Amino acid sequence: MILQALTRYYDQLLQTKPNEIAHPGWCERPVIAKLELNAKGELVNIIPAPEKRGWRMSVPVQEKRASGVCANFLCDTSSYLLGIDKKGKPKRTLQCFEASKTKHLEILSGLELLPAQAIVRFFERWDPARGQSDPLIVQHAERILAGGNLVFSVEGEDVLENPQMRELVERVAMEASGDAVIMTCLVSGKNEPIARLHPAIKGVVGAQSSGASLVSFNAAAFESYGRKDEQGLNSPVGVKAAFAYTTALNYLISNDDHRIRLGDTTIVYWAERHDDECSSMMTGALGGLGRKAREEKAKDNAERTDLLLDATMKAIRNGTLAKTVDVNAPFYVLGLAPNASRLSVRFFYTSSFGSIMQNLARHYERIAICHAPFEREYLTPYQLLRETENPKAKQHAATPQLGGALMRAILSDSPYPESLYENTLLRIHSTQNDDDARVRKITRGRAAIVKAYLLKNRGASEQEVTVALNEGKTYAPYVLGRIFSILEKVQEDANPNINATIMDKYFDSASTTPAVVFPVIIKLANHHLQKLDRDKPGLAVTHRKALGELLDRIPEFPKRLSIEDQGEFILGYYQQTQRRYEKKDKEA
Repeated sequence: MILQALTRYYDQLLQTKPNEIAHPGWCERPVIAKLELNAKGELVNIIPAPEKRGWRMSVPVQEKRASGVCANFLCDTSSYLLGIDKKGKPKRTLQCFEASKTKHLEILSGLELLPAQAIVRFFERWDPARGQSDPLIVQHAERILAGGNLVFSVEGEDVLENPQMRELVERVAMEASGDAVIMTCLVSGKNEPIARLHPAIKGVVGAQSSGASLVSFNAAAFESYGRKDEQGLNSPVGVKAAFAYTTALNYLISNDDHRIRLGDTTIVYWAERHDDECSSMMTGALGGLGRKAREEKAKDNAERTDLLLDATMKAIRNGTLAKTVDVNAPFYVLGLAPNASRLSVRFFYTSSFGSIMQNLARHYERIAICHAPFEREYLTPYQLLRETENPKAKQHAATPQLGGALMRAILSDSPYPESLYENTLLRIHSTQNDDDARVRKITRGRAAIVKAYLLKNRGASEQEVTVALNEGKTYAPYVLGRIFSILEKVQEDANPNINATIMDKYFDSASTTPAVVFPVIIKLANHHLQKLDRDKPGLAVTHRKALGELLDRIPEFPKRLSIEDQGEFILGYYQQTQRRYEKKDKEA
């Protein structure tokens, strides 16, 4: 289904963006120089690209090379087109040249086109041994023998710009070669030449820079139907379909409006209608910037992202999204992760664009929680994932599978992965307070994860699990979290210069075994209140009143809190603590 959807998207791009997508038989590659020939096939000039990176040109689709000799058509390295390089393997370099010569003579011989005849004569007369001393080769050796792509020019005209040669390229690319196997393509359902090796997918974070494969077979355990050592024939995809889906996927990965990263997962998305508008809105909804913002290199990216996200969420809540995009348009979201020279599919989700946006809106409503005025309005999936990281570890990133599992849950409005909640509790219990906001125990993001988990996975009601402090809630774990926050405040007021509070020493045990810890910290708080009676009697009365009211709701301290109840404790602590900051903000 993934390949079919990508193939349809390629056809869609050919209609809507013909100048931005490679046509059948073509791909984009950097070219470092042009070999200029005359009508006799003599090398008369070498034109290097003005920049070291070379020209970005549309060239005939290139073969996927591993370790063998495999020549490309009309665009290749000096090893293949000249039989000369700096690799120090003259025998193999000569094999490369002979392979290229054979390929070009087979395709171009007999054609009455000036560029074709000139290239045939060039290969028939060029001698790599004597070519090494050619003045043009010596003059440009440092540039052209380093391994970059070279193309041909005949009598001042680029061969790849000649209309008749372009038609030839497209015809050759889609025709069956002599050793091609004809089978039923799993994408098109037609009998056609099958691609043994599929073009590489480039740009997936963590994958090989030269590209990775989405479909490939390299071990007997994956082979079937007797297709031993036959690679792509185990999963027959036609040459046309292989080119189409890989070209479409490479386009998506290279486009900031269609791609975002979450952990080790590269996520791409597209729509069958209103593609640019839907994808740009999706990028904003996931906390991305999009192509325009990146090109402008804006300094206020965080503010811009929040404004875009806020506008999208308001449009969903107000029911005005349909005025901007087609909410019924089929929308696709694909998550890819690196796996050596291959790609793993973390998830593939498809639904209408409106449905996916509604699910995103529900998610943002679940994670909404009280916060400081200077903090960003929305917590993006990327920020939630960072809350599970250990910044002091050598490999502090979240577990590889968590990003994909989290995105699946958000898109489909299904329960959050249990590992998200478990890793959040683990970070809370294993982290010491620090000036760095990322390593504080109870951050806004961690509290938001707890809140969303209780609502979605545990079925808590929105009347019980609220955005801000729920003063009427009598559930013991939640009330205990509030009491702990007040006890911490009592200690801070009595000892303003204290280095370590009860948060550092007692929070973990208080949130798991309250019956053991609370008698101890309440006794400690009584000493602090006595000190406040002398120094700040009014504040002491306020604290006693708040503690007395909450303690009356606890008939006895629970011996142990479950994983779920620990979340209630954390939520009570965070919201009670946030309440005192809210009062300061109002006074200011």
